[in-house]
Amino acid sequence: MLTDQGLEPRLRPLVKLARRRGNDLSIPMATRRAEGARLARAGGWMAMRPGLAPAATTDHLIPVAGGQINVRIMRPPGTGPCPLYVFLHGGGWCVGGLEERDPRCRAISAGAQCVVASVDYRLAPENQFPTAPEDCYAALCHLVEHAVELDIDPDRVAIGGESAGGNLAAAVCLMSRDRQGPRLCHQWLDVPQTDATFSQAGHREVPDGYLLDAGTIRDFLVHYLADPADATNPYCSPLLAEDLSGLPPAWIMTAEFDQLRGDGKAYAEALSAAGVPAHHVRLAGHIHPSFAFTRLLASSRAYEADAIAALAAALAP
Repeated sequence: MLTDQGLEPRLRPLVKLARRRGNDLSIPMATRRAEGARLARAGGWMAMRPGLAPAATTDHLIPVAGGQINVRIMRPPGTGPCPLYVFLHGGGWCVGGLEERDPRCRAISAGAQCVVASVDYRLAPENQFPTAPEDCYAALCHLVEHAVELDIDPDRVAIGGESAGGNLAAAVCLMSRDRQGPRLCHQWLDVPQTDATFSQAGHREVPDGYLLDAGTIRDFLVHYLADPADATNPYCSPLLAEDLSGLPPAWIMTAEFDQLRGDGKAYAEALSAAGVPAHHVRLAGHIHPSFAFTRLLASSRAYEADAIAALAAALAP
């Protein structure tokens, strides 16, 4: 049985504070977005190291169905062509943005010596499923199609993300295989949602009160899915795909005190059963977002270093 004593000690006061503060799901999503961005600007530095500055950072507008989206490209020092890592931020498909994850992207670019393309996909409820995965797939295709002008190596491309971004990364891997799109050499999924039907063990094993509660997950899905039946669509729930063969090797991380931990574990097992190399890491004592608390926790720093090393190995010539 999980208790607070099993948490990383420096997480215990944060968890207690979050419980006292509560989570008002009646607040409009746009207001939640603005508040999340404000908190990230004001206090994100206390949890996450800033990362080394890239040699160059540029924003690119990329055409997608019905509009355009921004993709932020960070380049490491040195000459190209460089390998490419496409990063998809988390936030329940409804909140989050580029600035909040810039420190992580800088760390990845410097550590793996790769170009990082951070995708500002359109958010729900204004843009419901399948807009987000389609935006992310369109961004991947655009980047690879423009590899020469972007000075990237189209034969060394990986994708990944966190939470909902991990879900989108897994979906894009399926889309690229199904549509004969760009070949991906690696997928990096941190605390991913892979089954929107709530069928995996983590929903039964992990109680509310650890920063990501069942009600919050369901609320995000209500906003994300115009049709609840889409929960079984494999581009929403990659674990439910009939065929997982032919996908890129996976690095998957789950957190002990996270209701989505069963999603990631089950996906790693399903990939392995389909013949796809899959490495699963369980972070003991961690809650859903704390893997990124690299300023606060030595275990987060160690995990980030290991994950970046795995990415660098996958992107090596």
